[in-house]
Amino acid sequence: MLGERALTARLRVPVGEDAERWITRVGCRRVLFIVHNVTSATRLLDVLPLFHGDVRVQMFATCTGSSPFLAGVPELLARAGLPLLPWEQAKDTTFDLAVTASYGGELGAIKAKLAVLSHGVGYNKRLATPDTGHRTPDTGRPVFGLSPEWLLEGGRPLATATVLSHPEQLERLRAACPEAVPTAVLAGDPCYDRVLAALPQRERFRRALGVGPGRRLIVVSSTWAPRSLFGGAGEGDTDDLLPWLLSRLAAELPADEYRTTAVLHPNIWYGHGPGQVRAWLDNARRAGLEAIAPLDGWRQALIAADCVVGDHSSVTYYAAAIGVPVVLGAFPQEDLDPLSPVAALGRTAPRLVRRGSLRAQIDRAIASHEPGRYKELAEQTSSSPGESAVLLRRLFYGLMDLPEPEGHPALLDPLPLPPYLPARVTAPIRVLARLIGTDPPDVSVVRYAVAGDEPDPSEDRGVRADTAHTVVDEETRETGRLSVADVVVRHAAGDDPRLGPPAAWASEALDRHPYCGLAAYVDGPDRCVVRTREGDLLRLAAATDPDGRPDLCDPAVYASALYAWLASGGSLPLPGREITVRTGAAAHRVAVGPLAP
Repeated sequence: MLGERALTARLRVPVGEDAERWITRVGCRRVLFIVHNVTSATRLLDVLPLFHGDVRVQMFATCTGSSPFLAGVPELLARAGLPLLPWEQAKDTTFDLAVTASYGGELGAIKAKLAVLSHGVGYNKRLATPDTGHRTPDTGRPVFGLSPEWLLEGGRPLATATVLSHPEQLERLRAACPEAVPTAVLAGDPCYDRVLAALPQRERFRRALGVGPGRRLIVVSSTWAPRSLFGGAGEGDTDDLLPWLLSRLAAELPADEYRTTAVLHPNIWYGHGPGQVRAWLDNARRAGLEAIAPLDGWRQALIAADCVVGDHSSVTYYAAAIGVPVVLGAFPQEDLDPLSPVAALGRTAPRLVRRGSLRAQIDRAIASHEPGRYKELAEQTSSSPGESAVLLRRLFYGLMDLPEPEGHPALLDPLPLPPYLPARVTAPIRVLARLIGTDPPDVSVVRYAVAGDEPDPSEDRGVRADTAHTVVDEETRETGRLSVADVVVRHAAGDDPRLGPPAAWASEALDRHPYCGLAAYVDGPDRCVVRTREGDLLRLAAATDPDGRPDLCDPAVYASALYAWLASGGSLPLPGREITVRTGAAAHRVAVGPLAP
């Protein structure tokens, strides 16, 4: 209710009937950010910093209410912290500049010079004619943002400035709507520029997602609408790739050799509800998939990725533009302007097929990728890479007839470093282990999460194994599996008063689960405490990387390696000795010692 009231309650300050009585700074130029939905708002948030530091400018926000995707908008606008005008009051108020990143609603009613940005990578999709009071004749499915159905009102351009990121868009605009060409301004792509500026932070972004050496980050990206990857609507029911894809992520990709994330269009999140989206992804999430929130972190995940499994979304195109291998799980060419760069990506990138191995297709896309494969497409993302801040601020202040601030360079916010989010697998895990050496112990471990109705992976998966065992997290939903687990795991801080010290928890876990051979308490990013059925209490701690940073492998892997070693007849390593634990191409040196008091 509070969010709805925020969109409808008229303001009295800093604008309103008696605003002059209450405001502190007078005479400010007014800039209005017009939001349609969360998708368009994210692009407006990119350019907010261009007005920061200027005490001559007062910013406002409003929502047209015309989009069917209004969920999430009040919360996002509250987070921006700008005065929020209800749409009717915004239409009654005079502004010096209005900035939006979409069409629809009564934009022509706003009393301001209007600048329109793209909310994606240029203009590519064909959409049904907007319901705008029939400004122009309905010509079917025009290209969103480049056709008269969107750009004109009464035969005249709606926008004072139509912002484009590349001349190829200008050529398509000239062909589709010549009346709007005089409003066109080439000013780059602020979203892309923020990505480019953050490329040197790639390794930090990878570590934030728990991706260390020898591990690959796979991003599943989907736009909205039925023919998207997440929508799954092809020519028949058998064309829905999503259930197959979600199941194969866990079934085929070893948990410690691949990290999986999902980047979904905000219209999916807010059209169906975040709770419903998480419910659809539940099995995959319990198997380790990280569903990136729609506002924060998706660009960082893209930069960190080794491969993107996507569709005709801007996210997939941005990935290709920065040199990330892409595999297309869906690509409805009929929904795109055939002359657009995104359509060209669909004619170039490899396609994902259900009849093949998911892992083999991903590995092949990575192995065969050449850095310059999408060079031409990257060049069409922006004709002024790295310059959008300068160009856009020059445009905005020119429209306001206000000199740009002196001594304040035009800058965009850097992408923040995300919080540390290692993969958390609460589904049961089947572990295939192989002894590589005995002095010192050297154990190869391959782990597969088993969620939902997926069968346990068998040794015929192509993995050479001497032993197999099951690991179950104590917080699993499949509580019945705890009674047959070989290893029970708990992730918590060592001083968590609810659980007691790790030694006490481990003793209780073995008592509670009599068929369990080893209990492991993970109390740090690179360490755990284990207790064997024989009563041995040990600390397992990985050696740091050569640069001194902690090892990012799930410490439960160390516990599995020790369990496999002991189950194969090996003796308990002497205090101070190390075991080598291998996950794919990565080797982890793990010290074994008694738990310090």
